[in-house]
Parts: sequence; C-alpha cells; structure tokens
Amino acid sequence: MPSFDEVLKEAGEFGRFQKRVFFLLCQTGVTFSFLFASVVFLGQAPESYWCRIPGAAELSARCGWTLEEERNLTLLPLRLANESSGRECERLDTTWDTSVSCANPLARYGARGAGSLPHTACRGDWVYEQPHASIVSEYDLVCGNAWMLDLTQAILNLGFLAGAFTLGYAADRYGRILIYLLSCLGVGICGVIVAFAPNFTVFSIFRFLQGAFSKGSWMTCYVIVMEIIGSDQRIIGIMIQIFFTVGIMILPGIAYWIPNWQGIQLAISLPNFLFLLYYWAVPESPRWLLTRKKGEKALKIMRDIAKHNGKYLSPHYTEITVSNEEVSNPSFLDMFRTPQMRRNTLILMYAWFTSALIYQGLVMRLGIAGGNLYLDFFISGAVELPAALLILVTIDRIGRRPPFAIGNIVAGISCLITAFLPEDLPWLKTTVATLGRLGITMAFEIVYLVNTELYPTTLRNFGVSLCSSLCDLGGTIAPFLLFRLAAIWLELPLIIFSILAVVCGFLVLLLPETKGMSLPETVDDVEQLS
Repeated sequence: MPSFDEVLKEAGEFGRFQKRVFFLLCQTGVTFSFLFASVVFLGQAPESYWCRIPGAAELSARCGWTLEEERNLTLLPLRLANESSGRECERLDTTWDTSVSCANPLARYGARGAGSLPHTACRGDWVYEQPHASIVSEYDLVCGNAWMLDLTQAILNLGFLAGAFTLGYAADRYGRILIYLLSCLGVGICGVIVAFAPNFTVFSIFRFLQGAFSKGSWMTCYVIVMEIIGSDQRIIGIMIQIFFTVGIMILPGIAYWIPNWQGIQLAISLPNFLFLLYYWAVPESPRWLLTRKKGEKALKIMRDIAKHNGKYLSPHYTEITVSNEEVSNPSFLDMFRTPQMRRNTLILMYAWFTSALIYQGLVMRLGIAGGNLYLDFFISGAVELPAALLILVTIDRIGRRPPFAIGNIVAGISCLITAFLPEDLPWLKTTVATLGRLGITMAFEIVYLVNTELYPTTLRNFGVSLCSSLCDLGGTIAPFLLFRLAAIWLELPLIIFSILAVVCGFLVLLLPETKGMSLPETVDDVEQLS
C-alpha cells in the first residue's frame, strides 16, 4: 500500500486542482484582514460633537437653529468660562429657558455674564454633526466612554481566542471543510447583526462571535491548503499571507467610498456568504480522512485530484497506508505529553504572542502619528509585501529557522534604535520603524508555516489554533500596553517590543528545521524531527 505522500506525488503536488483550491480559499485571508483591522475605520473619531444643555433641543426646534448655531451658543460660554476646559466633554450646569429670546437664550443670567456660569461633566446627551458616521458617534464612545472603543478590539481578539480553541478542536474532530463552511456562515450572520445592533451590548456580543467564527474559517482554510500540497510546495503558506496584506490595502479604499460604519461593516461581512459555494468546489482534506480511518473516501478524492491535474493513479491502488497510531480526539494535554511536542508548543506560543503584540503595536503607533488616515493605512499595508518577497526568496534556500530568527532580531533592534533617535529626524525614525515592521511581518508570516509543519495530522488544526490563540492574547493586550506605557514615556513601548522580539529570535533557533520534509502524520514522526 502506498503512503499518502507517494499518492500525492503521483496525483500532482501542486497541479491545476490545488491551484484552484488555493485561490478560492485565499479569499478568506482578504475578508479576515478586513475584520482584523476594521476598528480603525469603524471607530473614527467624530470631527465635531458637543454636549447638549437641558432645554436646548426644544429651544433649537422653536427657534429653527441649525446644528452650527446651536453648537456656537453651547460652546461659546464654555470658552469664556475656561479656555483650557474639555469643551466637548462638559456643558453649562444650567437649563435653558425655552421662553426666552432665540438670540440670547442666556439673557436671564444678566450681569453675571455667560462666562461666569458653572459647568459640569456631560452625562450622555451628546450631539454629532454626523451621528451615524462611526461606532463612536453611534454608541457615544467619547470622553469618559472613550476606553470602550479599545474594548471593542479587545473583544474581537477574545473572539479570535475562543474560535482558536473551539473551532480548531472541532476541525480536527469533525472535519476541515464542515467547520470552514459553518464558520463562514457564522461570520456573515454575526457581521450583519453587528451592523444593525441597537446598542453597544449587542454590538459587543456579536463582534465577539464574529471574531470566533472568523478565526475558525481563517485557520481551517490555511490547514486545508497545506494538507493537499506536496512538501516542496509548502512555501505556498507564505503566499496565503500575501492575500491578508492585499486585504489590508483594499480596506482603506472601501472605507473611503462608504461614508458610514454600517455600510463598511456590511461590505466586509457579506462576502463571507459567497464562501458557502465552496461546498461544491473544495473537498475534505484527504489527510484528515486518513487519520479518521476513512481511506476509501481519501482515495476517491485523490483520484479526482489526479484527474483534474491531468495525471493518472494506478487502478491497483485500493487503499492508502494509514497510520497504526490509535486515532483519538485531540486534547490540550496532547501538546505537552512528549518532549519535542512540549518544546515546540511552548516556543511557538511565545512566538505567536510576540509577533501579534509587536505587529499590532507598531500598526497602532503609526495610526496615532496623524496625517491622511486612508493613505497612511494603505502604505502601512504595502510595506508588508517586501517582507513576503524576502521570505519567498530565502525560505527554500536557507530554511525556515534563519529568516524566522533574523526577522525577530531585526524587529527588536529596529524598535530599540527608533526609541532613542531624536525627534528632529522624523524621516530617520520612520525609516527605522518601517524596517522593524518588515522584520516582525516576516516573523509573523513564517510562524504560520512553521506551526503547520511541526504538528501531526491528528493534531494539526488544534495545534495551530492553540498556539495562535496566544496571538489573540497579544492582540488583546497590545492597545492597552501601547497607550498606558506611552503615557509614561512615548518610546517605552518600543523598549518592551525590542526585548520580546530579540528573545524570540534566539528561541526559534531551538525549533527543528522543516525545509523539504514531509508533514508529520503522527506524534512519533514529530518526536523524530531533529
């Protein structure tokens, strides 16, 4: 009986069939990147807002004021009272008399003058010139509630974390394509509900669920692609990451042409329903079928692959070699039972955590620099393309470990240098910071590939999902770490980033080299990797 890799080589390791499946599934990376970075555009700060004084709504309606006129009458007394006050977050501690003159609604305070009136913190009656432009104006995430905007991204990352555990486990137990399709359906439904959420609580719950389903679809599609191609073509795993970058570059264009957050949310969510058509185009992973003792189904799929690739499988093949290892449902302890699995898991978890924390931290740090949001965001995505090209050039020549380690170390050194460069050399700080972004992008893209190659088929989806859950933890911590440390010293986050990255660079050198090796089928195969 032939092994799976022998049959795959005869059927074609990356023929017409695999290229079609690769292209179809890679679209998931585009929509995943939309959700991953969408908060930048969903949560844009409103250009103008103020706190309405009690009685102002009735008086404004009676006097026929425009929003601009009401705004001036509301904020002018605050300017007179306190030049340094946070005018948008405060209001006059009084009530407008709706019976007075429209020209001077504060006339009854007479000689004291408007400038001497007391003021107090706003209690929620904000007015926005564009009330539905973003979730900030939709749910009043301003002033004392501004922290809730950061919470929305933390909730999304917690959803990623939940999806990594639950759907990663489910994909190893119930099948790759079933969980992929269910996840895509969940992303679409939850995304639509988020767009029409009546309050912040509903918004947060379904944003969490959308994150969970999105992580399930992204990780499962990656595993399916890696399991149907040959060992010499696994560099394709890096190509999948390029589609993520393409999504990052497309997103600002969507946000530029759609003027409100509901429209943006629908635009990034509805395409997931199209992925349900893959039921007729993408088969179950034959590797997974073999681990579940379903050799006949696996062989049938391999014959279809060979046919589409213009190849021919010997009719004498009646079944494919199946591992004698007892098939069991994956568990958390399986990641740590044996020495090599334990070492690989711990190092990969740290690598995922570090990559996500630094990557998101550098992206958000770029975002607070000001300038044209849409153009800056596009450029920050375009910077990632050279990183992918560097990987494609080096990874099959010198292996996985050297570029993995170098990417982390370059990122760490670049962050450290950027922290101590003088402010009067902004071009140099930007250049060195961009080099750090290149380095951490390389590390981030390689960890996907290496993680897939270091786990057996019986545990691969769960292993990738478990380790990448630390990525979601890093993403949850990143906004709070960045802004809290920056409040102490603007460059302090870069010092932390540099330490984490350099340590990671040396740790990944302890992982086994997987260049040119077949994917391990069993835990014993992993233990034999040197």
